[in-house]
This record gives sequence, structure tokens and C-alpha cells, in this order.
Amino acid sequence: MNPTAFTIFGIDIQWYAVIITSAMIIGVLFSIKDGEKQGFVGDHLLDLMLVALPLAIIGARAYYVIFNFEIYRDNIINIFNIRQGGLAIHGGLIGGFLGGYIVSIKKKFNIFKVADVISPYLILGQAIGRWGNYINQEAHGGPTDLPWGIMVDGVKVHPTFFYESIWNVMIFFVLKKIYKNKKYDGQMAAMYLILYSLGRFFIEGMRTDSLMVGPLRTAQVISVLLILLGASIMKYRKNKGISAAYTE
Repeated sequence: MNPTAFTIFGIDIQWYAVIITSAMIIGVLFSIKDGEKQGFVGDHLLDLMLVALPLAIIGARAYYVIFNFEIYRDNIINIFNIRQGGLAIHGGLIGGFLGGYIVSIKKKFNIFKVADVISPYLILGQAIGRWGNYINQEAHGGPTDLPWGIMVDGVKVHPTFFYESIWNVMIFFVLKKIYKNKKYDGQMAAMYLILYSLGRFFIEGMRTDSLMVGPLRTAQVISVLLILLGASIMKYRKNKGISAAYTE
């Protein structure tokens, strides 16, 4: 498939950018809509998104570059070229959380409550964004004879991007179901961390382009840590109940 969606004034706009941008817009709009129902001011949530999303992109790129620095060592300028991919979701989560935390402190948000609002649409955005990997022919697995395999460079391989996309859609519906009867602030965020990381741990083992730390797959190590973080949030928050959107 042609990675270029269309051209404006001589500039090629890549499908990867279109898909990622669409995922962000969908996430922002629905998060604000649900957030207002939970007592947040829509403009305040928009302020959070305007800080968190750029930092998420920076974090996603920085994470990828750090673990693939040999690719960029002799051509540093390519670090800034994300048109062909090279964004790592775990780096994006770190950057986005940092931005969200800064704004939440300033706006006096109930941090766990705002995390619950965002979590379902974050995972939905990830499900959509994975299709950018298909366009770029990346984030796939090893050879397979399964009927749903895809052809990459003449080899039929596992569409691991597709596995993760489907898993993320399933998590979205689970979170939305839980959201209707949640028992404490932070429950959605904890479930997001645990469920996403469980799927990512196993799917990562099938990929052929994993970022590595020595002999270990970085995403699998981070997934284990995020599962423990999610479990800790559940333990810490389970008896805290539901509070107002703002701390003051």
C-alpha cells in the first residue's frame, strides 16, 4: 500500500500521520465529553490534552530513538523525521503522563478520576493507531502459515499489529462496561495498565522488531512493571471510593 495519503503544496502527507492524528482527535473529543459528565470543565481537559499530547509524541520518539540510537548515530537529523514511523507507545505513555500530571496539579484535578476518564479512549486510540504500523509494514511478527498472515517483503508473517489492535478494542469495551459501575477513582486506569500490558507482553514475544535491553525485550519488561503498577493502584485505591473532579 502507498504510505502517502495525499499531497498538499508539494508536501506528502503520510497515512501514518493521518491515522495517528485521527486517533488523537477521537480520544480528545470523547474524553472531554465524558469528563464533563464527571464534573470536569471541558476547557480544562482540553488544556490537559494540549500539553499531554505533544509530550506524548516527544516521549514516544525519544524512547524509540534511545533504544535504536545506532540507526541515528551517523545522521542525527533523522531523529526528527517521524514520517516513516518510529514511535514507541511506552515512551508516549511516560510523556503523556508527565504532561497530564503537570496540568492536573495546576488545575487541581482529581488525578485518578481524570485518568479514569481518559483510559478508555487512550486504549481506543492505540487500537486505531496500530493500523499506521500496517501502512508502514512494521510491528509485525515472524513467518506463519496461518490464513490471516500478511505478506511483508515476500514473506507471510504474523500481523501482530492487528492482534494488538483487536486486543485493545476488547479492552475498550471492558473498560466502558466497568465504567458504568466503577467503585473507586483509579479503577479504570488500573485496569487499563493491567489488561493492556498483559496483551502486549505476549504479543511482543511474536514480534521481530522489538526494542531490546541486552537480551530482554524492553516492552515485556515495561509491561511487567506496568502490571505491578496497576495492581498497586487497585490495592491502594480500592477503599477510597469516588470523589469530586477537583480537589478544591
